[in-house]
Amino acid sequence: MAIRERPQERLERHGANALSDTELLAMLLRSGTPVLDVLSLANRLIQEAGSFNGLLKYAAEDFLKYPGIGKVKSLQLITVMEIARRILADAEPQAPILDDPMKIFRMMIPQTKGLSVEKFWILALNTKNRLLKQCEVSSGTATASLVHPREVFREAIRQSATSVICVHNHPSGDPSPSHADIQVTKTLRESASVLQITLLDHIIIGNPQCDPAQLGFYSFSASGLL
Repeated sequence: MAIRERPQERLERHGANALSDTELLAMLLRSGTPVLDVLSLANRLIQEAGSFNGLLKYAAEDFLKYPGIGKVKSLQLITVMEIARRILADAEPQAPILDDPMKIFRMMIPQTKGLSVEKFWILALNTKNRLLKQCEVSSGTATASLVHPREVFREAIRQSATSVICVHNHPSGDPSPSHADIQVTKTLRESASVLQITLLDHIIIGNPQCDPAQLGFYSFSASGLL
């Protein structure tokens, strides 16, 4: 490849907007192998992941499967993916009003993409249902996430929240509640009543393709269980 057509030279001359997805990824990879140049390696990654969005689901071991990507480079790549996920999560410039399950789903879905473990969040709200603070309460395995009312409501009390919404993800993609999910919700509802904080909803985030209802989420409130 002519020097002036290499990604770095094109970046310097024309800016990042001029680079293709393959060229941008090649800038991160920096080098390929004797038999697979960096652009071919980048192209293979994107083709097999489907898109940059698909790469958000990759773990370090997924990147390590590719020739030319060692431990350090794989860790650098998952760091970039986590930064991208957090940027997506922070894209909302003003604290949103969360008065509908679909709004919550759209706000939280970027943070759940690619997660292989269950995470549990609390959304502390004011009297107008505007978000005061989002707080991650726990991070568990792919089959269980430990949640205690003390941890769930601690930040809500600190923020003087009048209501809360609980959110957790199902790595399987199916947001249907398990027996444990139902029991946890019941316990949280009882604790919220004692604290005089309203538990508005408990949302389980999944994937529309794996959801029997094709929504991608389950709302305890919309289902009449709160």
